[in-house]
Amino acid sequence: MSESYVTPPIRRSLLADGAVRLIRGITRGRHALRGQTVLKVGVVIVFAFLLMTALTQAWPAITGFHPTQYRDATRLEPPTTTHWMGTDQLQRDVFSRILGGGYASLVVAFAAVAMSMIAGSVLGWISGYTGGWLDRGLSLTMDAIYSFPSMILAIVLVAMFGSGIGPMIWAVGFVYIPTYFRVTRAEALQVRETTYVEAIKAVGAGRTRIILRHVAPNTVNAIMAVSSFNLADAILTVAALSFLGFGLPPPAPDWGFDIQNGQKYLQSGSWWMITFPGLMIITLSLGFGLIGEGISDLLNPRRRRKHV
Repeated sequence: MSESYVTPPIRRSLLADGAVRLIRGITRGRHALRGQTVLKVGVVIVFAFLLMTALTQAWPAITGFHPTQYRDATRLEPPTTTHWMGTDQLQRDVFSRILGGGYASLVVAFAAVAMSMIAGSVLGWISGYTGGWLDRGLSLTMDAIYSFPSMILAIVLVAMFGSGIGPMIWAVGFVYIPTYFRVTRAEALQVRETTYVEAIKAVGAGRTRIILRHVAPNTVNAIMAVSSFNLADAILTVAALSFLGFGLPPPAPDWGFDIQNGQKYLQSGSWWMITFPGLMIITLSLGFGLIGEGISDLLNPRRRRKHV
């Protein structure tokens, strides 16, 4: 009988306490984001691209013109009220190809950064906390990879794996592993020397528990800031690989491939074929860069701007 009467009030109190904590968390988040114009602008830009890509994948002919099908339009027509961004040499609407061209860039960028973040962070935590010959061996390996120009290394890897989204993910992700390794290793080296880690080891805590419960959480801020900048750089890398012919196979819309295709008609005055895909690449990279800058200002007290 006591259980039937006592349990519901306890549950209600727990739910109420959870609701209060959620409201406080939302309030603190709103106060922290107040005045973070750079971060807000970046989020709006990236969200607009994500929404645009999702809608285009669901309805390819959302603009009224299919991005890959030919139609009875004027060849190399400049921007008009019918074709906002003109047509290409195959009478396809450039605007519809622009909307669908971000699919490869976004998928590869997010997947590659996630892969490199997981691999590089785990190796960095282990290397920084363990030390010794393992730390030296991993550090030398990562420094050797980091010494190669990232674009050249990505081109070599994707040429080995083949063209397409899958090979680009592996190639771009491999390039960024040393970045996360160096960031997390530096943080792990600092954390392992702290007093509370020594106390935890003294009471018999295992190495895996210390790394996951105490070392890893102290690297989250640095990883979040680095990942946004890596996403911006990944967009440019994917565009370069597509420009070289390692992206989606034709006639799939792809910003990098469309720039490569449009440069042949630039001298004849068809500027729109490379201008609009280039603007999309720059704007999306800028959006991720603004998010990274905003996160750095938000998480780093020394860089946080004071707002009235």
